[in-house]
Amino acid sequence: MTREWGSIWAPFLASLLLVGWLLEVAAGSSDGTWTVKHEAGRCALKGQCGKKSFFGGQLPCPDNSVAEVPDEDTRKKLVAICGDKWDNGAICCNGDQIDSLSTNLKRAESIISSCPACKENFFNLFCTFTCSPDQSLFLNVTDTQKANTGKLIVTELDTLWSDDYGKGFYNSCKDVKFGATGGKAMDFIGGGAKDYTKFLKFLGDTKPFGSPFQINFPRPSSGNFTNMTAADPAARACNDTDEAYRCACVDCPASCPELPKVAEQGACHVGALPCLSFAVIIVYSAFLLLLVTAVAGHIAYQKHSKRKSERLQLLQDAALSEDEDEDEGDDVRHAGLLEKPQGQYWINSYCDAVFKKLGFVCARFPLITISASVAVVAVLSIGWVNFAVETDPVRLWVSPSSEAATEKEFFDSNFGPFYRAEQAFLVNDTHSSGPGPVLSYDTLAWWFDLENRVQRFRSMKEGVSLESVCFNPTGKACVVQSITGYFGGSFANVDPDTWREDLRHCTEQPGSQECLPDFQQPLSKDIILGGWQKTDDILDAEALITTWVVNNHPPGSEKEAVAMDWEEMLKNLLQDAQREAKHRGLRLSFSTEISLEQELNKSTNTDAKIVIVSYIIMFLYASLALGSTTLTVKSILHNPANAMVQSKFTLGVIGILIVLMSVSASVGLFSACGIKVTLIIAEVIPFLVLAVGVDNIFLIVHEFERVNLSHPDESVETRVSKALGRMGPSILLSASTETVAFALGAAVGMPAVKNFAAYAAGAVLVNALLQVTMFVSVLSLNQRRVESRRADCFPCIRVGRADTGRHGAQYGYEEEGGLQRFIRKVYAPALLARKVKIAIVVVFLGIFTAGLALLPTVALGLDQRQAFPRDSYLISYFNDLDEYFNTGPPVYFVVKDSDVSERLHQQELCARYSTCHSFSLTNVLEQESKRSDISYITGSTASWIDDFFTWLNPTNEECCKEHGKTCFAGRDPPWNITLYGMPQDGEFLHYLSKWLSSPTNEACPFGGAAPYSNALVVHPNSMMDPVPASHFRTSHTPLRSQSDFISAYASARRIASDVSESQNITVFPYSKFYIFFDQYASIVSLAGILLGSAVFIIFFLTSLLLGSLATGLVVTITVIMIVVAVLGTMALVHVSLNAISLVNLVICVGIGVEFCAHIARAFQFPSNTVLAKAPHHLVGRMGRGKDARAWASLVNVGGSVFSGITVTKFLGVAVLAWTRSKIFEVYYFRVWLALVVWAAAHALVFLPVALSLVGGEGYIDPESEGSLEDDLNARRYRGLLPDEDVDSDDY
Repeated sequence: MTREWGSIWAPFLASLLLVGWLLEVAAGSSDGTWTVKHEAGRCALKGQCGKKSFFGGQLPCPDNSVAEVPDEDTRKKLVAICGDKWDNGAICCNGDQIDSLSTNLKRAESIISSCPACKENFFNLFCTFTCSPDQSLFLNVTDTQKANTGKLIVTELDTLWSDDYGKGFYNSCKDVKFGATGGKAMDFIGGGAKDYTKFLKFLGDTKPFGSPFQINFPRPSSGNFTNMTAADPAARACNDTDEAYRCACVDCPASCPELPKVAEQGACHVGALPCLSFAVIIVYSAFLLLLVTAVAGHIAYQKHSKRKSERLQLLQDAALSEDEDEDEGDDVRHAGLLEKPQGQYWINSYCDAVFKKLGFVCARFPLITISASVAVVAVLSIGWVNFAVETDPVRLWVSPSSEAATEKEFFDSNFGPFYRAEQAFLVNDTHSSGPGPVLSYDTLAWWFDLENRVQRFRSMKEGVSLESVCFNPTGKACVVQSITGYFGGSFANVDPDTWREDLRHCTEQPGSQECLPDFQQPLSKDIILGGWQKTDDILDAEALITTWVVNNHPPGSEKEAVAMDWEEMLKNLLQDAQREAKHRGLRLSFSTEISLEQELNKSTNTDAKIVIVSYIIMFLYASLALGSTTLTVKSILHNPANAMVQSKFTLGVIGILIVLMSVSASVGLFSACGIKVTLIIAEVIPFLVLAVGVDNIFLIVHEFERVNLSHPDESVETRVSKALGRMGPSILLSASTETVAFALGAAVGMPAVKNFAAYAAGAVLVNALLQVTMFVSVLSLNQRRVESRRADCFPCIRVGRADTGRHGAQYGYEEEGGLQRFIRKVYAPALLARKVKIAIVVVFLGIFTAGLALLPTVALGLDQRQAFPRDSYLISYFNDLDEYFNTGPPVYFVVKDSDVSERLHQQELCARYSTCHSFSLTNVLEQESKRSDISYITGSTASWIDDFFTWLNPTNEECCKEHGKTCFAGRDPPWNITLYGMPQDGEFLHYLSKWLSSPTNEACPFGGAAPYSNALVVHPNSMMDPVPASHFRTSHTPLRSQSDFISAYASARRIASDVSESQNITVFPYSKFYIFFDQYASIVSLAGILLGSAVFIIFFLTSLLLGSLATGLVVTITVIMIVVAVLGTMALVHVSLNAISLVNLVICVGIGVEFCAHIARAFQFPSNTVLAKAPHHLVGRMGRGKDARAWASLVNVGGSVFSGITVTKFLGVAVLAWTRSKIFEVYYFRVWLALVVWAAAHALVFLPVALSLVGGEGYIDPESEGSLEDDLNARRYRGLLPDEDVDSDDY
């Protein structure tokens, strides 16, 4: 916000613009005539002959007399101000004129002295205009009038200057920077002119504080100027070969050394495709080509074999019949050839024994187990007393130890928090025809009134007004950037007839005195008007923009609370104004500093309802679906009373309560450890634990029902122990891999991910422990209730007509549910057919290829508009901000630990002096602004050290004064642009402290108090580090997208790093938005490390617990394919990669393992009972029985995976489609829906096929032996088993 300080120059500049240069020029005698003769050696005007009015300046008389040789004193004066080329010959000016010219040109020198070429051209123009002996050749008086003295004075004239000189003059000055304003000198000396014709016109136009008479600068080619010749002195270029006139790089891009080229950051491409996409497509195409070749070769071989002899053909047909077309007559023989796993895996056997014993104990002592579980959870939940939710985005998404966080803390502690900005847009886009001009006299009247209300109104609690909280650099007026500033903040200054012309004038010459706002800062049209760029006509602007700048204070301070109180008043006022604007056919959007957090909290409260509904639906489904394991339609028709007894609703509810208990325990544990909860944790952890927990519940219950069928005469404790003995290792596999994978995230510095990982790992672990203890106890109690014929939910009621539930094989597989029957009879056999398996592999590898090809197109960022409710007023504000605000955010380059009292370090920072390093900080920033498409830097750099040395320049007589004298006047060595006359060490600190307390005013616009008082940290009494920190401010280009913000941050980092390395100083960049985009500097590598580590853990643990590297690899690859498919979907549905989606990707790994682990273990340790039912065409295929084991795994746990996790999650996710929050719809609904679909597809379709092809060798499951069916299998009487569906006709 230091840019505003240059506005203090405006009153001073008014006296510069020709008031002193042209007004007091002289004419010869009072009886001269207008310019009649145009010839060498003849004047056109001379002398000071009077004023137009009492308040006007002295005007010259027309004088067409011959030039005269001046006296010696006059000559000395002229040479002193205009140079040695005037040391001889006649002139057309006198001593009084030269005195006035000298006084005013010295004032102009303070603006342009940093560029010798511009100064030379500027001085040369006015010296030549005033004193040239050939004045009449290029000057013609066109109008006069009588002055108050009675003499004739000039009121208008034409002066001819060559186009070459005009261009050279303008080009030498157009890039000269002007002090602390960060703007250009051209804004003041040329009204912001964009070419030399407008520059000269500005100099010549009559103004109250500018030229007192009209000076026209016609182009020599525009008319017939008889006997006149355009003045054509040689214009000095800013990069002149003469070092005496060469300007510094900061003021002359042509003088700058070339910056090193920046390597393109874009990814490798082959044509329009990223290299990764191109490579995977080529590989997949090659795979398809090889597959087609293999299939074609196989077909050709079969055709060739048919041409053999009849005998060989018949033998071949018989062989094929034996291998592939088994019939009913061979049932018993093929049953005997079934390849069953023969060996045992010691880790599995040990886990089986442990879980079997644990299940028996928990079932034997259910009340003790339940009580102990509840007590442990209660103890852990005590930590809820320390429960706290982290809502601060900075503490949420940025690691406290990250560069961005430490740099923000350093900046705030040394320079103060950045300003609070309140901004409003008034837009005319409510009509069906589209946006239109917003400016009208009536609209301006209403807007002036609204701004006046903002200034007058007081807050409700503290009773403060804008004046009490605003940023007020001059002590005279608040900084309010608005169109009203062009009219002095008063609608009385808006003329209904001329307001358009006045507005156009102020947008073209914002530095004009009549256009300056009360806080004296020139207002750029880009920050107060939007949409005018479409027609390049300011009157066609589609938006009015007003920004109120408010002082910021440390978080939690009393002053911050006062500012927030005023902002609440402003918010209410602007919300009322929105209705007024709508009545006028306009639209008002706005934002205050407190709006963002308020709307985010509002969004969270809205989302909470949707999340709760989602969880309730999952609860209900899980509770009801558990009953389907035994409560089938056939059983109900056989005995309707079974519905009351066989229902497992209570068991399901308790299972869900266990999930909630695990969440509560995890929250309590980590809250006690001081780890705060985030909104992501509150919304995601229950979803995650439900996904894991419900699946395990279904697996345990389904397996227990199978044990009830196969071991009906065993005790409840024994049956429970057998079920847990079989499913316990499977739960251990999934829970351990998920817990370790989530725990890895705790090593990440980003709090949102770190805290989520800790809570997720804890919740999953506790949930698994409760399921193998407390839930098993509840399951045993439930079975005792069933066997005693007591009603579900009302165990006190006994239903005498119901079955006991111990029906054994009475109904056989007729008692299985419809889903189970479909998987066993239809789905699994069809899936494992040879041709189907080939098609599945091709399709899923194609999906994997597509996902990899889409990876490079996943964008980075998080559009903050997505974080708000759909009806939030901030959405339209951010839309307008992108559409109409054409100014980028400020950026500060902070220098630390550099002893700037030494000349060497001064040269590393400065830019305006001849010995400044070519690649000094300020020089580099200026050069980077010339390639803003790469650097995202634009505008001038506010360099305190350059302005400080300029303040010391003794030509600025009213700036640095000591003991009544101008500093450095007569000093030896004198002040000079080489820096070798500048102060160092203690003298430097003395003048620096004096400068920082020096006001910025009309007499001295270089004072440092206003623009730089908070730009330096000065310890004048410190010998080691007197200036430990200072900053240099510039601006970013307008940033429209997340990609722009990320690239701008990366570019600023690059610039700071390059300067730090080349100058051997410590520099870092700071802008208010950097803290939120720091994550993207490392999020891709962070995602790779997290996901890669999780995948490695999955491979290690699955291989260890399953006893097979091959099966572990298949599971790992399947999980990778799930994650890649989700990432590809993110690219297609426009979900960006950020901390939220990174958390979701970690969830994808966990859920992917949950989907796959149980099927993989059922494949490695197949149930003999189920395996014995394998279809004949799968038995012994390829001599290994992998097809049969894959079939058995689907039959055994496929139904649990589908109903226990797929349907549960799908129902829960589907509810999120109705959320009002865009962030939930994008980052939760879209990602989780993709996760459920892809995880289910890969686990239930691809994984069984992959296992049947390359899975590892199986092992004996200890819990699969001992039943009647196992005994029959062992005796190879598979055909006698009670399964009416064994016949091959069914397949």
